[in-house]
Amino acid sequence: MFIWEQPHWPDWQFDMTSLGGLLAAVRHQQGRLIGRMSALGFGYQDEAELASLTLEVLKTSEIEGESLAVEQVRSSLARQLGIAAAALVPADRHVDGVVDMMLDATRNYRQPLSRERLFAWHGALFPTGRSGLRQLRVGCWRNDLTGPMQVVSGAFGREKVHYQAPPATELDQQTDRFFEWFNSEKVGLDPVLKAALAHLWFVTLHPFEDGNGRIARAIGDMALARSEGQSRRFYSLSAQLRKNRSGYYRILEQTQRGCMDVTPWLGWFLENLSLALSGAEDTVAQVLRKSRFWDRYRPLGLNERQVLLLNRLLDGFEGKLTSSKWAQLAKCSQDTALRDISALLEAGVLYKQAAGGRSTGYELTPEGSNQTLLDP
Repeated sequence: MFIWEQPHWPDWQFDMTSLGGLLAAVRHQQGRLIGRMSALGFGYQDEAELASLTLEVLKTSEIEGESLAVEQVRSSLARQLGIAAAALVPADRHVDGVVDMMLDATRNYRQPLSRERLFAWHGALFPTGRSGLRQLRVGCWRNDLTGPMQVVSGAFGREKVHYQAPPATELDQQTDRFFEWFNSEKVGLDPVLKAALAHLWFVTLHPFEDGNGRIARAIGDMALARSEGQSRRFYSLSAQLRKNRSGYYRILEQTQRGCMDVTPWLGWFLENLSLALSGAEDTVAQVLRKSRFWDRYRPLGLNERQVLLLNRLLDGFEGKLTSSKWAQLAKCSQDTALRDISALLEAGVLYKQAAGGRSTGYELTPEGSNQTLLDP
């Protein structure tokens, strides 16, 4: 029996005695983070929000096994948030669609959730009407014509059914009840717990052919924005869920196959939300580091190529940055790349790693470093 088949579905039950300490700690972390960010300038807040939302969009897609281009996500967010960012790269429709959904959920968190709004999110997630090679019913509930909606794993012929969703014929009634509950402002349920229950409830209904996990996490973020009373996001819960992806799927399966007592799910959710809030400290530290960097080197009048590649290094460039990679990423010739790098070496922005030749790598000069710069 799945949870939606229980006679008291969806009358949630949980033990506040065991959850009270965790909930209080999370609420304290939320307040501390918001207070710390409020003390920073708007420029720092913009950069922190851009970093957090970029991570959220990337990781909610990675949970579903889909990788998006970091620069496209960051550029799409920067444009829509009105944040000045040099050397923006164009984003494809799919990236823009995920960004559209996330921003509508968090920026417009006060607006009610509705069928039409979710249909618009679903259409934004699948602008071509396909998931890979598979044709989808986009902007409407699933119809189950090919069989019940199931979450399965394993090779063909030996599949394991982890979960089976309610029949499509029940979706109008089931989702209407969900919307009424989610949009209600009745007191008595802490908004953070409501975020956890909304996430669970929607992914249990699984009303779309695809995209249910991403939409469930967007609904959760929307509810968390309500719990904080602000639209700006300075942490990424999806990044934490991605780190604990196996645990995320395991607790969902256990809960969806269990009874109406969802205390274990709420406890798991609060623990991972606490870790996500703790991770925001790293985002703040990175933002402050970038701001100090650009305060120091902005007067040099760097060109767009140099700004683009320096930001890539500041954001954590994977591998070694060589002149060849510079030319490829900046879409310029090798000679132009070498001139860009030489100017930065001379100004002390970069230093050259010990290895020579074409494999020579370049890194940012550490803050406060008195390192002697090598010739380019």
